[in-house]
Amino acid sequence: MFLSFPEHFFWGTSTAAAQVETAGDHPWRGLKAKDGYLFARTTDHELRREADAAFILRLGTVYRCGVDWSRLQPEPMHKFDPAVVEEYSTFFEYLNKKGVRLLLVLHHFTHPNWFEAAGGWTKEENIACFVHYAQQCIKHFGEYAAYWNTFNEPNVYAYNAFFSGDFPPHQKGRYFTANRVLSHMGTAHEIVRVLIKEKHKNAQVGISLNTAYIKAANIFGVLPAAFSRWWFMRRAARPFEKCDFWGISYYAYVLFDPRPVDMINRPEAVQRLGLPHDKMWLYCPEGLGRVLRRFWKKYGKPLIITENGICTDDSRQRIQALRDYLSVCHEAIREGVDLRGYIHWSTWDNFEWHLGPTYRFGLVRVDLQTMERTMTEAGLFYEKIAQQNGVEV
Repeated sequence: MFLSFPEHFFWGTSTAAAQVETAGDHPWRGLKAKDGYLFARTTDHELRREADAAFILRLGTVYRCGVDWSRLQPEPMHKFDPAVVEEYSTFFEYLNKKGVRLLLVLHHFTHPNWFEAAGGWTKEENIACFVHYAQQCIKHFGEYAAYWNTFNEPNVYAYNAFFSGDFPPHQKGRYFTANRVLSHMGTAHEIVRVLIKEKHKNAQVGISLNTAYIKAANIFGVLPAAFSRWWFMRRAARPFEKCDFWGISYYAYVLFDPRPVDMINRPEAVQRLGLPHDKMWLYCPEGLGRVLRRFWKKYGKPLIITENGICTDDSRQRIQALRDYLSVCHEAIREGVDLRGYIHWSTWDNFEWHLGPTYRFGLVRVDLQTMERTMTEAGLFYEKIAQQNGVEV
């Protein structure tokens, strides 16, 4: 059966600058990932922009990406480095001329070391530094962007940086700090949202919020599941409610027993349950449908899936995931949810943060030794989806 999507529905793919460019002067540089790789070279995107653009053009009409703040602005409140501005502008202009619109992400988990040394998002006074950076992004890159994410998954950043300790600055159990960080990001979001709209009134501004399907596995998981569901999707969304659209990121089905069950930290628990999973999480596409309906009902604002994918080396598994997730999206649209587009994570394999590059999400395979790119079977499948504005299930 062929599922057709609405006429103006758009398709695209996404990357993050830090995960595909050689590490700049930011806190992730030199980090040793779970799979043993160092966060350094990543995928050589800054050296292969023309070749990478060829893949981007095949995989939809919207490309979601960001820039490396640390390369653009080596010191606080300084003008951007002209050579780095030219590098990004040339790439963005090329994509625009070829018919690809940008969804530009201003903060995707990374910022300069000088910002981190000043206390980063824990300090209210540092909001001004981010606003200054954003103003220059608007000035130099605003003409290329049809959509903006002021922040990518602020809930994931706050949780991992200040509660689990997996992200820099690797602080654990700092619940109140995590909440303060979210509030500061929310303040920055609103200031920057207004600045973007002043310069580009037709631009659409939102964030990307990470979502999940969270349930209790047993009686011991009821309270932690309820708290996690509240904090991760309701409390974390609150500072960002002034937006033109909600960007929805979805990957995971998370059970609590009372600890979270996933393939990253507790593969034996996943195996014991015998539930579907990828290399990182339990797998439940129907959870995405629940999230879409909930956000549409609560906020009544357009939705864009800004990230969705599956961590696997198996192209057939990725193809089936696309069928499953897009069936869920199609059903939500049929029920009246205003879903405007689908952006797959990721265009090509990249450095999966603290886990490393062997945790693959790409439609395009990257050889970790040579950095050569190869379109996968799943990439060809998604290319056809984008061309036909629909999927065979």
